[in-house]
Amino acid sequence: MALYGVNRRKFLHIHQTSALDLKISITINQIKLVLCFYATWDDTGSMFGENRPYVIHYYLADGTLEVREVHKPNDGRDPFPVLIKRQRLPKTFVDNKNTFPSCVLEISDQEVLEWYTAKDFAVGKSTTLLGRTFFIYDCDEFTRNFYCDKFGITDFQPVEIKKQPPEEIPQVIPPYNGFGTLEDSLQNCFSLCPKPPRKHVIKMLENDHEVLRYQVALESPNPEDRKRRFILSYSLSDDMISIYEPPVRNSGIIGGKYLRKTRVAKPGSTTENATYYQTSDLTIGATVEVFGHRFVVTDADEYVLNYMESKAERFPAASLQSLREHFHPRQVDKEPANSDIPTLGTSKQELDELTAQVQEELKLHKYLNNKNIQEVFLQCDKDGSGILDKAKFLAIDTLSVPTNACLVHKGMMVPQHLFDPPISDPHLEARFLA
Repeated sequence: MALYGVNRRKFLHIHQTSALDLKISITINQIKLVLCFYATWDDTGSMFGENRPYVIHYYLADGTLEVREVHKPNDGRDPFPVLIKRQRLPKTFVDNKNTFPSCVLEISDQEVLEWYTAKDFAVGKSTTLLGRTFFIYDCDEFTRNFYCDKFGITDFQPVEIKKQPPEEIPQVIPPYNGFGTLEDSLQNCFSLCPKPPRKHVIKMLENDHEVLRYQVALESPNPEDRKRRFILSYSLSDDMISIYEPPVRNSGIIGGKYLRKTRVAKPGSTTENATYYQTSDLTIGATVEVFGHRFVVTDADEYVLNYMESKAERFPAASLQSLREHFHPRQVDKEPANSDIPTLGTSKQELDELTAQVQEELKLHKYLNNKNIQEVFLQCDKDGSGILDKAKFLAIDTLSVPTNACLVHKGMMVPQHLFDPPISDPHLEARFLA
């Protein structure tokens, strides 16, 4: 047994660590050692560029590095994490520009004079990697300890990166092109899927079927257009205007709808501050410009005056006064004339009584020519109203109607539209002249 122990101690193998084994052991320990730097790439100088964050990893095991992008939720970028894959990056090339090709697949140690190492990265400094300049503003705790132990660097004060607010680009509204309404065209500038403009529902319910009608004349240098008359209808529920031209026979102009219901903007209004015609703008004598065509308000319905008087607080006093002055002569004509002669009513009984009195008066004279009387009436009644005033009737010398003045005054108060058939009918003339 003693011999066995001696021989064993004699041949006991003593292992000696070589330099290669020492290098392998150090590499194995450094496989999981990675330096992490936080950097930014300022690309605001280019179109649509921005200041984007990145993370630079430097692997101590083989001296390689990689650059990874930092993605945020809803940043609008593809989720591709790696900007520069893990590889050794050259820092300084050998000066052989004449023989070295400008485009190569791989770069060997013969073309590179210096590679990037851990000492090339520091907090607060910029590093250019493959043509992009990255500014390192911070690092992790392991990187701080590594630099403190390896290089004796203790200044790792993080640099505060201030994000500049994006430049506000003013939204320029293009000019109105004339297609559609102004509100609908404006919605196309706010969204890719435009929505119809909101309507005033309460106003539509309160003024449903409320329409103000005006008579307008076209202001035109052409003489044939000056006689044209239009009906302008203003809808109170939605402030829209429609224009209709009544057809006139033998005028050479086809009447009908001239403008469909739409809101008409005033001259000089812009898309940002559009002003539209209101009821206060439609006064007697006012000019309304509708898409380059000028119209002059010449008349209106009596309902317009009644509506404005019922809501006088909403309208200017000048607009209301212009309508009152326009309708005042009509109201005077409707009032009965103050005279001693009794006026005739509109009933058929009173008309028959007057007819009987005239017939009794005319029976005494047989030389009257009914045809001549009819021709004289048609010549004097030029406007076709069926009414002759007292002065014109008495000024007709060719009639020589032998009747008293009382019957003449009564006959002047009878309008033609009460007669059935019209006064030009020979049967009706027989009622007076028989």
